[in-house]
Amino acid sequence: MHASTLNKEQILKELKFKAIRSSGAGGQHVNKVSSKVELSFFLQSSEGLTQTEKERLLLKLVSRLNKEGVLILQCDEARSQHKNKQIVIQRFFELMKRALQVPKKRKATKPSKSSIEKRLKSKKKAAEKKVSRKKPDWD
Repeated sequence: MHASTLNKEQILKELKFKAIRSSGAGGQHVNKVSSKVELSFFLQSSEGLTQTEKERLLLKLVSRLNKEGVLILQCDEARSQHKNKQIVIQRFFELMKRALQVPKKRKATKPSKSSIEKRLKSKKKAAEKKVSRKKPDWD
């Protein structure tokens, strides 16, 4: 599955947003404006994902999901709710893309003859160097 096969329009419709008051410093403004945005996505009930994509996401994002199988992301970086919403959506799709990427299978390879010879030569050289450091045996 490639992340490009994601049905972004359908998934965007399924995202739920909630605006919350941001924490931290900010004076009077922060106490009356809900600029922090929380995104929730119900993975299992999504129609924008295939069953195999859902299984892969469940496996990869198991630590990010709550007991109900909901993925929750928050953003309070910007002072504007609109900007925070954009950031959290971008972050969500980035997370989905990474989770759906299937790593390439590793092919076992044999070292080349020249690399084997090179390694053995360097081992021989190191051994000779250490032998030459020894005190001479006068027997």
